[in-house]
Amino acid sequence: SPSLPSMIDARLGILVLLGIMLAVIPGGIHKVDEGHVGVYFRGGALLKGTTEPGFHLMIPLITSMEQVQVSVQTDKVKRIPCGTSGGTMITFDFIEVVNQLRKDMVYETIRNYTIEYDKTWIFDRIHHEINQFCSGHTLREVYIELFDTVDERLAEALQMSCDKWAPGISIISVRVTKPAIPDSISENFKNFEEEKAKLLIATEHQRVLEREAETQKRQAIIEAEKEAEVARIALEKMIMEKEGQKKIADIGNAMHLAKQMAEADAHFYRTSKDAEANKLKLTKEYLQLVAYESIAKNGKIFFGDSIPQMFLKGLLPEDDQDHFTKQKQRRCMSVLPGCLCAPVTS
Repeated sequence: SPSLPSMIDARLGILVLLGIMLAVIPGGIHKVDEGHVGVYFRGGALLKGTTEPGFHLMIPLITSMEQVQVSVQTDKVKRIPCGTSGGTMITFDFIEVVNQLRKDMVYETIRNYTIEYDKTWIFDRIHHEINQFCSGHTLREVYIELFDTVDERLAEALQMSCDKWAPGISIISVRVTKPAIPDSISENFKNFEEEKAKLLIATEHQRVLEREAETQKRQAIIEAEKEAEVARIALEKMIMEKEGQKKIADIGNAMHLAKQMAEADAHFYRTSKDAEANKLKLTKEYLQLVAYESIAKNGKIFFGDSIPQMFLKGLLPEDDQDHFTKQKQRRCMSVLPGCLCAPVTS
């Protein structure tokens, strides 16, 4: 069986080991908060790799751990003095820079710029950019005219620097407060702002009046265009009616002309045919027949020694005239002795 001293030594060794473990383990257990990653240093040297949020183990006294925020964070830079191009000193009370460090760039960023990387690329850079801006502009430009562009200028300048030297840093936005200026200058600016406000009110009132006048003008133009359109439609309607009446009149005139031409053609045709018929009738025999009929219808009795020959000339041939005269004379003498008869045309 083992001796008593050896048993005591073994127990003492176990107690010592347990004591060492109890002293070391609490110092080696650590946690990483949500939105952060853990980076480790051993002997002052940065170890590769990071740990996610949760509990982790490390060798105490030899290894140390730092948490690096990888969620969106806001850095507040306070009391930033600067001088304008005119020599006036002003102070920006604080400027807020919303930024985020990419998780995959934590090791490179910490290795190059330490845990205080934001001091180099945000805090110090804000001072530099603000002084650059102020030195290139007047107080009026910094305080009034260009103040609304300061945040955009700072965000752009910071992001350009980070993209070149610390690409893991993303600048999300920048908020700038109004700078503090001397009281005397502040009073002047206050008066200027009041006058400017009055001017803006007067200008806006003028714009309202101009808009009202423009609205009335447009309404008048619309009304005039409406009336002109109505007049144009009425004129077109009247023109269409007149054109319709003209077409009807033209049709009537054409019909009347056609009728007159038809009647004239018929009269001409009838006259032509009558002339042709009369021409055909103008024969020697027909003329003798007409003469006989005319003499028979228009006979008169003359008393005297002889019958005038003037009534017979040109109506009958000479032989017929003598024959007719003798025959008529005999007929008259048989009725009334001593009378003379002669045909006369009326």
